Amino acid sequence: MAINIDIQNRIDSWLNGEYDETTKSQIKKLIDEGNEKELIDSFYKDLEFGTGGLRGIMGVGSNRINDYTIGVATQGLANYIIKECGENNLSVALGFDSRHNSLSFAQKTAEILASNNIKVYIYDDIKPIALLSFAVRKFNCNAGIVITASHNPKEYNGYKVYWADGGQVITPHDEKIIEEVLKIEPKDVKKGNKSLIETIGIEIENEYINELENYIINKDIIKKEHNIKIVYTPIHGSGYKVVPNALKSVGFTAVTSLHDVQAPDGSFPTVVSPNPEEAPALKMAMDKAKEISAELVMGTDPDCDRMGCAIREKNGEYKVLSGNQIGTIFAYYILSNMSEKNKLPKNPYIVKTIVTTELAKAVADSYNIEIYDTLTGFKWIAEKIENKKDSTYLFGFEESFGYLVNSNVRDKDAVSACVMMAEIAAYSKSKGISISEYLEAIYEQYGFFYEETISLTKKGSDGVREIENIMSHYRTTKLENIEGTKVAKYYDYENQIEQDYINGSEKTIDLPKSNVLQYILEDGTKITVRPSGTEPKIKFYFEVCIKSQKSDRVSVLKDKVNTLKKFIKE
Repeated sequence: MAINIDIQNRIDSWLNGEYDETTKSQIKKLIDEGNEKELIDSFYKDLEFGTGGLRGIMGVGSNRINDYTIGVATQGLANYIIKECGENNLSVALGFDSRHNSLSFAQKTAEILASNNIKVYIYDDIKPIALLSFAVRKFNCNAGIVITASHNPKEYNGYKVYWADGGQVITPHDEKIIEEVLKIEPKDVKKGNKSLIETIGIEIENEYINELENYIINKDIIKKEHNIKIVYTPIHGSGYKVVPNALKSVGFTAVTSLHDVQAPDGSFPTVVSPNPEEAPALKMAMDKAKEISAELVMGTDPDCDRMGCAIREKNGEYKVLSGNQIGTIFAYYILSNMSEKNKLPKNPYIVKTIVTTELAKAVADSYNIEIYDTLTGFKWIAEKIENKKDSTYLFGFEESFGYLVNSNVRDKDAVSACVMMAEIAAYSKSKGISISEYLEAIYEQYGFFYEETISLTKKGSDGVREIENIMSHYRTTKLENIEGTKVAKYYDYENQIEQDYINGSEKTIDLPKSNVLQYILEDGTKITVRPSGTEPKIKFYFEVCIKSQKSDRVSVLKDKVNTLKKFIKE
């Protein structure tokens, strides 16, 4: 692998530019070792804002998270805020998680913003994503920032940017911020002023928690079943105080938190991955749950925007739910109970992403509730909420364990999700059934849906090209059937084309462009292909459905998905 001239020029600019000697010595060490692969991966491009903002491995280089890429990004953002919003009364809310360097990156960010005459409201401790979005709206800020890499491995960190609505930046803001960032060199970064930095903390947290009570549907049931046993783990992240406090505030009195054994720690020492989407991340919590016979296990990721859970079965074992199952339970619980109580508001709606289960649509349709599909990424759900002010938002979710029950924030919120899941556990207990039985009743009414997501990791510059080639293959190959089943509809979200193969029609997709392909087969099977916006992966989503009540339906659908996996091109 040879270093081309563009990459060498980037390396030289860091060696000869205004960078500290420690950084330069780290680069020289890579050169002396002949580590061309690491040099290429570190310098072949600038970090870009994807579906989750700026995210990457920590280290030296333009394609790494470090003081300089954070500084350049902050100065570019500051310039854009001033250009877009004027020079007076500007403010930004700032949060950070438990990752290595998150605090120091946040402090550096705050100083740069203050040096650009932008007031900064910075949290006094690690806080969940929801608290940042809430603060942006509470203080009428122009923007918000969280230093986090969400559920990525410990080597990563990142920089999520929010706009004035409290949602992550979308077009055109993201593109224009990038334009400003690309104009910045390290020497342009302003610093030295801390006078406009204000620390915020428990008072905003308490206000947020108090407002959660407005989203409780069955307060009387929580009061009756307050002592259901719940085990919660922050998985070494920022939910360690807020989630237990929120559960206690709404009335739950038997919450066991693992905030001591899985305390905030950027090394994530007790898990392979700090991702509640993966069952092993919940193992310690499930072990504790078995010990005390808890009915519900919940875990949140480092920035506390994703929630995963396990539910106690009749045999005493614990079943880990998928993101689609959790979201569907939420949707059904909210719609059925609000309908029963005649509390559905005027023009209600829910939102999901295009890769999220179609079971949610079946539930919404049965209550005659509008449901909207958005592109993948919770920022698009936030945009829908912001733009539909003539209707009432009820709930939004995505299959990757992101849910938003409360409309006072504009990003996925694992704190309110934990509260909602606990309420549903109390409700189920009051009915004499388990959450598993509650889910089974939904399947009996709407059909059994089964999903699998396959992710292929393609790291570095070579990985980028591989992913591009895979997407190009599917985009240029017309598939009229997949593993023996006819394709009914084909969606190319990049070219904004929807093709109906049954009647031969074609129409424009009314969503922003996105590098996503989707196939709907005649039997209702849904297959989606997309590169991840936050990780070096290409993802394949499979969803199949069966109306059968047979006990072997899971194995039947697993076999079907296994057959469909032949579709995957590596």
